Amino acid sequence: MEPISSLSRPYLYIQVDGAAGTEDVEIAFTNVGAEPAEGDWLPAGWSNATSEGARARILIGPGAVALPDGTYMAWVRVNGAVERPVLPAGLVPIT
Repeated sequence: MEPISSLSRPYLYIQVDGAAGTEDVEIAFTNVGAEPAEGDWLPAGWSNATSEGARARILIGPGAVALPDGTYMAWVRVNGAVERPVLPAGLVPIT
């Protein structure tokens, strides 16, 4: 992923294969090498549901989820009726 300026406020999108886009979804950001704790999860939404899955999204930056300069591991958690997968989603560099 290209670095994101800590001064900008974009949506961060994470593709979740197999998601219908109607489940509750949360995103967490951790230090690289760490797993999210229960208090790390933030409410997220969905965008662009297709037959393959949907894209979870969360607004980051000033006035939203502020991430200081650094590199973070993004995680997504889908809260389905039975399943509750926690998926690593990749590194997010903030400059």
